[in-house]
Amino acid sequence: MYNIITGMKPTVAIVGRPNVGKSTFFNRVVGKRVAIVEDTPGVTRDRIYADAEWNSRSFGLIDTGGIEPDSKDVILSQMREQAQIAIDLADVILFMVDVKQGLVDADDKVCNMLRRSRKPVLLVVNKVDKPNGRPEVVNEQVFDLMFSLDATEEQLDYKTIYGSAKQGWMSHKWNEKTDSIVPLLDAIIDEIPAPEVSEGTPQLLVTSL
Repeated sequence: MYNIITGMKPTVAIVGRPNVGKSTFFNRVVGKRVAIVEDTPGVTRDRIYADAEWNSRSFGLIDTGGIEPDSKDVILSQMREQAQIAIDLADVILFMVDVKQGLVDADDKVCNMLRRSRKPVLLVVNKVDKPNGRPEVVNEQVFDLMFSLDATEEQLDYKTIYGSAKQGWMSHKWNEKTDSIVPLLDAIIDEIPAPEVSEGTPQLLVTSL
């Protein structure tokens, strides 16, 4: 898919409710503090773009503000619109949730946005380092919610990654801590479109933003 923002690179969008760790993970992948990270929901208001690469595969990464579907607040409404644009642009979506908070009422609207997108989704259950969390329950809640929204079999066959963006590790199993975010990066590479090799004379596409 050609993307006017990232050129020929596939695009990965990080979405979820406010303060679930999206910007922390974004900064981990990018390797520097691009997105502002605070414990205050709503700090990230606009889409933030950066280039990323893993195993010689390049992709564009988008950090989004937290989605509050039912808010009438002007700023939160704009954040929701920015997140929808990121979903529309993305080839793959990382749906990040907070293991301690679990799912709340707003998550059904977020899941419905993802269902309507028909895009591949990776569920990232973040903050499993926090005590009293129930990672597997959160995963089951997301599955049940997507099922209730009439998601397709393909959409229900999503991959789940557990971990702590703050501590810098991700894993396929919540109780098997690793020493890096490699499992999630590998999962992203498995989902993004393979590079297309075009035959014939190269062409230049000029666009204005």
